[in-house]
Amino acid sequence: MKTVLVATVGDRLGAEAIYTRLETDGFPMAKVKLLGRGYKQWSEAGVEDPFATARQQMQRMLLWLVPFGFFAGFTFNQATQIDILPSLNRLDNSLIGGLFGAVAGVLGSLTVGGGLKVVIAGRSGTPFETRLQQGKYLVLIQGSDNEIRWAERLLKAQPLEYLQAYTLDE
Repeated sequence: MKTVLVATVGDRLGAEAIYTRLETDGFPMAKVKLLGRGYKQWSEAGVEDPFATARQQMQRMLLWLVPFGFFAGFTFNQATQIDILPSLNRLDNSLIGGLFGAVAGVLGSLTVGGGLKVVIAGRSGTPFETRLQQGKYLVLIQGSDNEIRWAERLLKAQPLEYLQAYTLDE
């Protein structure tokens, strides 16, 4: 497993100040990458974006789970003949059962597909490539847990928009 620390900065001067701070404090600069306009782009960094990956996986699961959930809910209601709303006829009750099944499919894709990570992260869950497209700069640090903690201590004293650490499975 590899730990990655990503600091998001709004301007080039802030990103360069962070880079210089890491360098002056003796951090191994081979483990630091500066991304943004005039520097490397995300595709050149060689690291996967956990938020983009979670979003793609959630969308793929939505494609399958929502129709399956609708079909399962509709079929279950037809088989059991449960009256969800007694004032409606059999077909309408089954359609409501199908809608409940579709909602269950959405919730399933959200939790199992990794979308919960994106939702909980909120705005900080914006894919890193999107941040670069917005004109922001990223300082990407890869290293051992001790190195990441060291870099985190150094970076917390800097003006940052976001500071996120995550672990990649290799």
